[in-house]
Amino acid sequence: MRVLCNVEGELVPPEQALVPVLDRGFLYGDSVYEVVRTYAGRPFELDRHLVRMEKTASRIDLALPPRETLVRELQRTLDAAGNPESYARIVVTRGVGEFGLSPFLARGQNRLVIIVRPLSAPPEEQYARGLQMAIARTRRNPPQALDPALKTGNYLNNILALREAHQAGADDAILLDLAGRVTEGTTSNVFFVQRGVLVTPPLSLGMLEGVTRALFIEIARAEELILREEPHGPEALAAADEVFMTSTLREAMPVTSLLFLDSLGEQVRKVGDGTPGPIAKRLRAAFRAYVERTHLRR
Repeated sequence: MRVLCNVEGELVPPEQALVPVLDRGFLYGDSVYEVVRTYAGRPFELDRHLVRMEKTASRIDLALPPRETLVRELQRTLDAAGNPESYARIVVTRGVGEFGLSPFLARGQNRLVIIVRPLSAPPEEQYARGLQMAIARTRRNPPQALDPALKTGNYLNNILALREAHQAGADDAILLDLAGRVTEGTTSNVFFVQRGVLVTPPLSLGMLEGVTRALFIEIARAEELILREEPHGPEALAAADEVFMTSTLREAMPVTSLLFLDSLGEQVRKVGDGTPGPIAKRLRAAFRAYVERTHLRR
């Protein structure tokens, strides 16, 4: 098992992977990216990820390589890495142009970088224990500024929230918007259950349209669960019967406690009885069945 990089078609180990210092992805975070994982060695829901990448690139006027190039180079890198299961990051930067902030200095350029490493999925013990999520002081970028719906290389907002959480001893952070409403985690979407109703924040608050979030919404509806997309403050999470996070790597990870970080200090609140709940378990099992049905049996 190994980590392997593809830089503009050249397959090299990470210590030999070079990007020019004048690349706008390095200088300004002027790039788009997607993370995919494999099941049975095959990329999962790659089309959905590439559609989202194309939407982000269009919004920021960044030229992507043709989709067939992205698919071909990803598969070539996965094959060469030879891992049983892989995590892959597909990055396209605006490339190198004249030095300066204006994107027009590099119009029409791009640079493709793919990083493949062995998949490090959460252990089953973590699903049995659940996460402690901090309610961060750092607020989510509003859509009118740097829209969180754009999956770009500018990740400092999330990094600062995660730094807060880790400094306080929590596993991860949930970000509120400027009005104090729950948006998302640093790399995952939020769901909670109250009296049998499944709730997730609406995309209109400003968050990434998670591929796994969309799948879990589809699966929940197929399971005939009542599902609502509506805004709530963090107190709704504390009062919920269950909270769980969804992402490419976590699938559906239960949250068993919340750490509130505010000007008055820190306060830990249990979610429900402090153990993973039945809806998260049921939906993760249904997700795994979806993977088996649509992906592994092909």
